[in-house]
Amino acid sequence: MEQYLSLFYGLSFLTAALAFAYAAYLYLWVKRQPLSNQKIIEVAALIKDGANTFMGREYKILAIFASVIAVLILLFLPSPIWNGDFVSNLSMALSYLAGTILSAIAGKIGILVASLSNGRSAEAAQKGIKPAFLIGFRGGAVMGLLVVGCSLFGVAAVLMIVGDASILLGFSFGASSLALFAKAGGGIFTKTADVSADLTGKVELGIPEDDPRNPAVIADNVGDNVGDVAGMGADLFDSNVAAMVSAIVIAQSLAGTGFDNISMIFCYSVLGLLSSIIGIATARIGKNGNPTRALNSSTYVTTAVYMILTAAATWLIPGFSWRIWAAATVGLLVGVIIGITTDYFTDDSKPIVKKVAHASQTGPAFTILSGVSYGFISALPAMVGIAISALAAYKICEPMGEGYAIFGISMAAVGMLSIVGMIISNDAYGPIVDNARGLAEMGELGEDTIRIADELDSAGNTVKAVTKGFSISAAGLTVISLLGAFMSEVNDALAASGKELLTGFDIMDPTVFFGVLIGAVVPAVFSAMLILGVDKNAQRMVAEIHRQFREIKGLREGDPDAKPEYDKCIDIATTGSLRELIPAGLMTILTTIVVGLIGGAKAVGGFLLGNIVSGLLLALFMSNAGGLWDNSKKYVEAGNEGGKGSEAHKAAVIGDTVGDPFKDTAGPSINTQITVVSLVASLLSGLFAVISLF
Repeated sequence: MEQYLSLFYGLSFLTAALAFAYAAYLYLWVKRQPLSNQKIIEVAALIKDGANTFMGREYKILAIFASVIAVLILLFLPSPIWNGDFVSNLSMALSYLAGTILSAIAGKIGILVASLSNGRSAEAAQKGIKPAFLIGFRGGAVMGLLVVGCSLFGVAAVLMIVGDASILLGFSFGASSLALFAKAGGGIFTKTADVSADLTGKVELGIPEDDPRNPAVIADNVGDNVGDVAGMGADLFDSNVAAMVSAIVIAQSLAGTGFDNISMIFCYSVLGLLSSIIGIATARIGKNGNPTRALNSSTYVTTAVYMILTAAATWLIPGFSWRIWAAATVGLLVGVIIGITTDYFTDDSKPIVKKVAHASQTGPAFTILSGVSYGFISALPAMVGIAISALAAYKICEPMGEGYAIFGISMAAVGMLSIVGMIISNDAYGPIVDNARGLAEMGELGEDTIRIADELDSAGNTVKAVTKGFSISAAGLTVISLLGAFMSEVNDALAASGKELLTGFDIMDPTVFFGVLIGAVVPAVFSAMLILGVDKNAQRMVAEIHRQFREIKGLREGDPDAKPEYDKCIDIATTGSLRELIPAGLMTILTTIVVGLIGGAKAVGGFLLGNIVSGLLLALFMSNAGGLWDNSKKYVEAGNEGGKGSEAHKAAVIGDTVGDPFKDTAGPSINTQITVVSLVASLLSGLFAVISLF
């Protein structure tokens, strides 16, 4: 089967090239769309410059961090360099750097396209919902195609060059570490500006959401790009790479059939990218169509195409197993079901959002209480879905032999993430149309245009909540398979030192239970650090907004000669987020190392178990509660429960400001945190196997 593996390397590169070519076509198509409103051109340029300034400063800090980590990897991993295996250490370090660079490139290009699309989508909304939707979606699709193309290309290239799946863990760690800081940093930036703009504008002054008098509105629009485009792109790049890498590491450890299984992983990943290309190409909306329905139907088309293509490949290619296909299909179907249940809790046409909006009539306390309650309930379907898919995949593949059960779980994760190109396209659509709504208001395009942009934005919020639920659930399956990869790596080290192999983690063992308790509290502390970062930053920005309204004559009254100092707010968001992002990320990595040095491999196994369960629950709760509050606010602003300016509206805005750092800072960053600690554990498994206090 080695010849099949060479074939699938070639197909991986070819499909990635096709994705890049289609992304280039969509980019040029978006660029050709008209943009003539001078105010929109001016504001869009400010957004683009602000995003590039933040990304430039963030990437400089991350380049220093990545360089330090690369040197440490070169010296110590997979084994100390003085033991004589210089090539493996160099390969691991270069693999790590490749992961960070590809992730950074995907994020940077996503920002470029989002900046290009927002103004054009706003102007197109004057002609109706159809052209505005298409520009927003195709702009987002460029990001989706680039992220998946880069991940497939990177994994195939590294494995083909080095031929050792363990080295791929370095590539995955590079993607994860950059994603952790990009998502956390971008999330702190975007929610600092969003919370400040909402509290000072809507609640204090009673001015519209994107009123150009508010100095925070440009920073808010910049934040949509750096948090929801670059940050989310890096997050899903990391999830996709981690799913493939954990499956490949486990496949390599399976006796005698490694090539069959690794070929199958690449085959399914190639077909997933092709399915996403087909889904993106067929995305359509009618003249008076529903954007949420259009986005969801594209996802269903992609899912159906993928299932058909993988079934055909499994039938045609000798050595491919129907059991593994079934495990991947279970993962994919559960992912879609989780998306549908998330939609029920966050869509403003469904009853839950309407109930929270109604509760807002009696004040913000009831907005918060109802949102928190429904947010916790919303975690149930996704947690049950992850549990069922992991159990089903395990049982389906268990009869194939030793090691195949955990490989089945890893393939369920690959299956769930197979349509990630479409998922990212839907996700990146959200911030593009969010910006378009603001630009339509600032460009004074009229109430009808703003109403259309609002409809697109509401669909973006709903789909963003769905994609966050999907990505968190996929991360859950991925890290369960990474736990299998950790056991595989630990057992290699234990076998080499003549020690007893691990067969599992017994929670009645006090060392394992010690790890479970520490692992469970890390996501809560990590979330608190990020939300406190938003809190401290937003307080600084609110003070700056008050200063400008107090000192700039005519600003509050709307005097055309009174110009707000947008750059001051952008600078506050930038410096504050960069100051806060490193401590939270380092805390998670250092805690993993300390637990390993105290309790060894068993404690780290427990640590990962606690981290996975607690992290998934918190991530799902925060993402869904935040989306629920956001759309409750939009439901009130659409004229329900008293409409704009009512007491219900003010309460709903407060709910949204609480939900903002939940859904866009802490929630989606947790799944990256789980992946990072899992990869740190696998990379240092040899150390934990031989050195520990107990």
